[in-house]
Amino acid sequence: MKNVIIVGCGSYMDSTYGCPGEWRCLKASAFGEGEFSEPARVIAFVRCECPGRATIATIKMAIKLSNVKPDEIYLSNCFFKSNVECPYFKAEDFAKILEETFGVKVHFGTHNYV
Repeated sequence: MKNVIIVGCGSYMDSTYGCPGEWRCLKASAFGEGEFSEPARVIAFVRCECPGRATIATIKMAIKLSNVKPDEIYLSNCFFKSNVECPYFKAEDFAKILEETFGVKVHFGTHNYV
């Protein structure tokens, strides 16, 4: 089973656009649905908070505290597929930073639920 970290958009989750945060991403990961090719163990669900500067440090802390290195990182639907785009950076650019920093593949999106 792969160990994964999911990064969600905290602003989107807090703004009541329909994402309550977490449960759809966690369900998809547990059952290997949506963008997950197999069931995965979520070692951290990190909320990116505007303007996103602390997210890398938060992920590093999650890895340190869990003592588990992720095999993959997923940018949640609210981070990557929402109609409200991040005003600070593009998801593709952020994914590149994550891949360079942590040396793991970054996926775009998590689930196909409505």
